[in-house]
Amino acid sequence: MKPYRIKKSDIDKKGRGLYATKDIKEGTKIIDYLGKLITKKQTEESDKYDNSKPIYLFTVNKKYDLDGDFSWNTARLINHSCSNNCDYDGKGLKLWVKAIRDIKKGEELTCDYGFGYDENYKQFPCKCKSKNCCGYIVRAKTRWRINKKFAMKNKDKLINNSR
Repeated sequence: MKPYRIKKSDIDKKGRGLYATKDIKEGTKIIDYLGKLITKKQTEESDKYDNSKPIYLFTVNKKYDLDGDFSWNTARLINHSCSNNCDYDGKGLKLWVKAIRDIKKGEELTCDYGFGYDENYKQFPCKCKSKNCCGYIVRAKTRWRINKKFAMKNKDKLINNSR
């Protein structure tokens, strides 16, 4: 029996997600991330990788990306969360998803997509609703930049409302 099943996502209300079919222990390899290896040049030149539509592109290294936009890549259904329970791991060109903490049966499998904080970050709103969600899909190490902006906006609101 697979350690996951596909069903309607609680995070992406219009899409699907993967859910644990049993308790999964931290460190367990759950599913391979499959796709077609393409060069960075192919990524840059193709209209397929336009940020205005869903992209299942994984950066492998400085020279290659992995295009996971294929029906046979079930791992592409894992949604982003700011409180992710899984992470990507790999050796060479082999990638998989593993549990980074114990996962309870019925819990949606989630990863941190690791998007960079740049001028386009607002194109990718986050819908995870976790306690530490910053509102956008950006990697954990850069969320403080957005949280800092939110803190400043909230501080300004408090000052303006007290006048």
